[in-house]
Amino acid sequence: MYINGGWVNAVSGETFSAYNPSNGEKIGDAADGNQDDARQAIEAAHRAFGPWSGLTAYQRSDYLDMAYQLMMEQKEHLARVMTEEQGKPLKAAMGEVQYGADFLRWYAEEAKRVYGETIPAPRSDQRFIVIRQPVGMVAAITPWNYPMSMITRKVAPALAAGCTVVLKPAEATPLCAVEMFKIFEKAQIPAGVVNLVTALNPTPIGETFITHPLVSKITFTGSTDVGKLLAQKAAKQIKRVSLELGGHAPFIVFEDADPVYAAKGAVLVKFLNTGQACISPNRIFVHHRIVGPFIEEFKNRVSKMRAGSGFEKGVTIGPLVNSAALEKVNRQVTDALEKGATLICGGKRLVDNHLDKGFFYAPTVLSDVTPEMLIYREETFGPVAPIITFDTEESVLSMANDTHYGLASYVYTRNLSCAMRMFENLRFGIVGINDINPTAAAAPFGGMKESGLGREGGKEGIAEYLETKLGGFSIQ
Repeated sequence: MYINGGWVNAVSGETFSAYNPSNGEKIGDAADGNQDDARQAIEAAHRAFGPWSGLTAYQRSDYLDMAYQLMMEQKEHLARVMTEEQGKPLKAAMGEVQYGADFLRWYAEEAKRVYGETIPAPRSDQRFIVIRQPVGMVAAITPWNYPMSMITRKVAPALAAGCTVVLKPAEATPLCAVEMFKIFEKAQIPAGVVNLVTALNPTPIGETFITHPLVSKITFTGSTDVGKLLAQKAAKQIKRVSLELGGHAPFIVFEDADPVYAAKGAVLVKFLNTGQACISPNRIFVHHRIVGPFIEEFKNRVSKMRAGSGFEKGVTIGPLVNSAALEKVNRQVTDALEKGATLICGGKRLVDNHLDKGFFYAPTVLSDVTPEMLIYREETFGPVAPIITFDTEESVLSMANDTHYGLASYVYTRNLSCAMRMFENLRFGIVGINDINPTAAAAPFGGMKESGLGREGGKEGIAEYLETKLGGFSIQ
C-alpha cells in the first residue's frame, strides 16, 4: 500500500492474490489492509491537508500535469496491466488509460478556475465576498470495471481543489491501483496527499471511512445497494457524499433512424467492456417498423465478435469479472427464455478453446423481451442485448423512464424536434442523441434518481470538492 509517501505492508502482514479473469491464473499479490491501515492513511492525509491546500492553484496544477505526462509515457504498460488483471481487450485498455489521463490534464487547468465572487449588499457600509475552499480530507472508493480511469476521475479534481485523498480500489483490481499510485509517486506529489489502502474485504475499510471524524467527504462508484448504505451511514455525521451508482440505460431507435447505423452504434456501446459498464444499454427499444433490419444488422455484427484473452489480436469480448457475474447473466437469460423471449444468438457460457478457464459468456441477443422478465428490470452488467419493440414516442418515453435508475440513455432519430423532446423528458443524467459516447473529462457525468448524487468531470466535478464560504465585511 502507499501511505504517507511510502510503500508499506499491511499492519497485519497479510496479503491477498489477484487473478486473471480470462484464465484464472494468479498474477500477483496485494497487501490486505484493515481498519488500522485505513486509520494510518487517514491521519497521513489529514496532516498533509494544510500544506497541500496552502499551495497555489498553479503549484497543484503542475503536479497534476506531471502525472498526466507520466501516464502518457507509460500508456502501453498501464494498459497491459489492466488487460491482465481486469480482462478487457488491450485496445480498450489503451483507450481507458487515455481517458484516465485526460482527467489529470483537465483538472490541472480547472485548478486555476476556482473563482470567487462579490455580491452587492443591501447596506452601504457592507460588502459580501464569496470564496471557495477545499472540503478537506476525502475517502474514495473505486470499482473494478474501469480500474484506472475511475481513480483519476476522483483523485484529479480532489487534488486540484486542494483536498487530500485516501483511496480504496476494488478487491478484484488492486494491481491496477498500485500502478496508478506509482505514477503519483513519480510525479512527486507530496507525502500524505494521496494514499492507497488495498483490502480483500472492503467492509472494514468502508466502515472506517464512514466513522472516522477526520474524513470530510466520501466519493464512491459502485452498486446502488452499497451506495445507499454508505449514504445512510455518512448522514449520521453529515459527511459530504458523491455517488456514481448503477444504471439501466434505454437505447431508443425511432422509425426515421437508419436501422443499420443505429445497430452499429448499439452493438458498440452495448458490448463495451463486455457489457460491464454502468452506461451500457440494458433495454434496446426499436420502432416496430424497422425492428427487422435492425435485428438483422445487430445479429450480423454480434456473431462476428470473438471472445478470449485481451492480448489476442481480434478479440473484442473479454471475460466477466467472476463466477457470480457469470451466474447473474445466465440467470437473466434463462428467465427471459422461460417467459417467452426469442434467442437470436448466444445464450450460453463459452468453454471451447480453453475459455472454460475464464468467465466468458457468449455475446447474446434476445428479442420479444417483456416487462415481467428480470432482464427488463435488473441491471445486467454483461454481454446480453434485450430488444423491445414500440409504437409511439409517448409509449417508449414511458417505458424508458419506468426504472428507479437514471444514469445514461441513448436516442437515434433524424427529427430535431423529437430529439429535443427526448433530451428534455428522459429522466436520465446523460442523454446521447445519435451519440454512443457522450462522456469526456470536460463534461459532467452522473445520474438522477437511484443512479447517484453529484457529478464527476467538467467544472461540476471540482465543485464536489469545494465548500462555499461567505465573508460579510462592515466598513467604517
